[in-house]
Amino acid sequence: MKQALMIVDMQEAFFLDRENFLFDYEKVLENINMLITWARHNEVPIIFIQHTDSNKDDDFAFGKPGWDLYHGLLRQPDDKVIQKTTWDAFYQTELAQYLQEQQIEQLIFAGAQTEFCLDTTIRNAYSHGYHHNILVEGAHTTLDSHVLNAQQIIKHHESVWHNRFVIIEPSTIFKTK
Repeated sequence: MKQALMIVDMQEAFFLDRENFLFDYEKVLENINMLITWARHNEVPIIFIQHTDSNKDDDFAFGKPGWDLYHGLLRQPDDKVIQKTTWDAFYQTELAQYLQEQQIEQLIFAGAQTEFCLDTTIRNAYSHGYHHNILVEGAHTTLDSHVLNAQQIIKHHESVWHNRFVIIEPSTIFKTK
């Protein structure tokens, strides 16, 4: 089954101001970079999803310092970058066409934010016929909300997604020897 690694919205905005730091971001970044290394070793295409807000004053607006993909990611110039303007990486982007052209059958998900762009993209991937996807435990994260803390949000979404929209796998299975 041909795979692709999708890293959603790991952008500088989450690392510029302490109040926007993602929960457990150091571990998450370590796990995402481990996934990138694994993908390169196994010739799995890597797709970076980049949120681009239409509000020019937003941290995620094109050209703003927060818009750039996080500098600590092991990204290379030939990695695919797809910009999106909504929470859904499929909506009005070239993602579906790119996956079809590459004959991708399974997506491996990581990134942010668990309950927003990651959730919407995971569910829409399933609706697009990708029924055997993987979410890597410890490779996605979010911020505390006014109702739940980040750990609760992550745990809740993993319980909803697992064995429905994705299979949750531990990051350790993606270690390159």
